[in-house]
Amino acid sequence: LARKQAKAETAEKPEGEMDAAKQKAAAAAKAKAAAAAKAKAAAAAKNRTPVQESEEADTPRKISPNQSKLDQIVSAIESHVGQGALLENYINRLSKDVPTLVANPDTYFSIAKYLRYDEQLDFSYLSELHGTDFESHMEIYVHLHSFKMNQSVALKVKLDRDTPVIPSLVPLWSGANWPECEAYDLLGINFYEHPDLKRILLGEDWKGYPLRKDYEPYDVEV
Repeated sequence: LARKQAKAETAEKPEGEMDAAKQKAAAAAKAKAAAAAKAKAAAAAKNRTPVQESEEADTPRKISPNQSKLDQIVSAIESHVGQGALLENYINRLSKDVPTLVANPDTYFSIAKYLRYDEQLDFSYLSELHGTDFESHMEIYVHLHSFKMNQSVALKVKLDRDTPVIPSLVPLWSGANWPECEAYDLLGINFYEHPDLKRILLGEDWKGYPLRKDYEPYDVEV
């Protein structure tokens, strides 16, 4: 009789009340687990010593094997081109630790010429040249390699976005010809003293420069 009565009471209990009870129990369990995790984290933080925190904060970054080469190149440029020739220099850890030189626009060509013809540096090979629109300015990136030093270097220059004009490097490296035309074609960067600056991907009557951030395509569906 007792078993029969309990079964009847269970059958009579509304389904909504049973779901609510389950949800309440689950919420309580979740809150208990969160409290336990918080307490564990607080205990771990309490046990950390100031020495450990200081060691983590003051751990020096590993010196790049190319740092000495960068120092050598920068010293040579400052001695032969001028102290203000470079705006910045650093090791680009996101690009195989390549030594990177940021030139003043007025000394960009002079630095490039020195890198090309100095007997000790002899950066005779231009492997890459491209332009980028950063919205606040334009930038030219040139990647050079010296077989004598067995070393690569990146030369960068920032340009005014409204009038991006810079000397051509074709007189120094003939391989700069088409990359400069491409930067002119897609970004509107003008390389003066280029032997034949022209659009090579788009027609001469094309309006605008497709790689500029504010470029509005004629057909947005394309």
